[in-house]
Amino acid sequence: MTATIIDGKAAAARLRAKVAEEVKQHHYVKPGLAVVLVGADPASEVYVRNKEKAVLEVGMASFPHHLPASTTENELLRLIDTLNADARVHGILVQLPLPAHINAEKVLEHISPRKDVDGFHPVNAGKLAVGQNALVPCTPLGCMILLRETVPDLPGLNAVVVGRSNIVGKPIAQLLLQADCTVTITHSKTKNLAEVCRNADILIAAIGKPEFIKGDWIKKGATVIDVGINRITVDGKTKLVGDVAFQEAVQVAGAITPVPGGVGPMTIACLLANTLKAALTT
Repeated sequence: MTATIIDGKAAAARLRAKVAEEVKQHHYVKPGLAVVLVGADPASEVYVRNKEKAVLEVGMASFPHHLPASTTENELLRLIDTLNADARVHGILVQLPLPAHINAEKVLEHISPRKDVDGFHPVNAGKLAVGQNALVPCTPLGCMILLRETVPDLPGLNAVVVGRSNIVGKPIAQLLLQADCTVTITHSKTKNLAEVCRNADILIAAIGKPEFIKGDWIKKGATVIDVGINRITVDGKTKLVGDVAFQEAVQVAGAITPVPGGVGPMTIACLLANTLKAALTT
């Protein structure tokens, strides 16, 4: 058996096209996204560049703010105050990681929940937890879109989430519960983790360890969503791999996301969707 490869690039392209069409339809408001980058982290610069490009491609307004690494926490908070008050800005994203002298939690909580397109604010996390309408973190939202396209009948399925971060693990568990799945959250202290994973109809890998989940951990025919993006060196060359040992898993799973080309492309597409949602509800 060889698993169906879930094409995140194609799904992201469909979502971006849908967002672009809705931006045209709602011509009375032009969604605006402010992306704030502090410092010159190379990976962050690439992510920010891709986000700003995607914003313009769907007809939204981009408000980039690239600040030096010496920016103080108070200066950053004052900028967020300005963006919170700017009617042209519907979404605010502060690229992580921030320099060590800045408290990231304090900064993220300073963003208005209505403009929190990353979905990290405690208000949005709380609304998601109790099933209210909220801005949902982009990566879990992308995972759910891929899941719904792959597994139309989710209610009653056993879903195992490997990882309990506030960015992926916890919110994806909430979304799976809302979809009427039976959800187990696992982590580094879970006993008999492999056995727990083998009971999963849906396996979400978000633990941040390269190729940690082996093929024999996966139930035959299960749907595997690999959130991990890890750089490893093989024969002197760097490559990206997920949290799942893909070549083993693809022989067992019913469907699986590749790395790269799976969940990754969905994250920026969902950022655009969240910005549109914020624009239409503010």
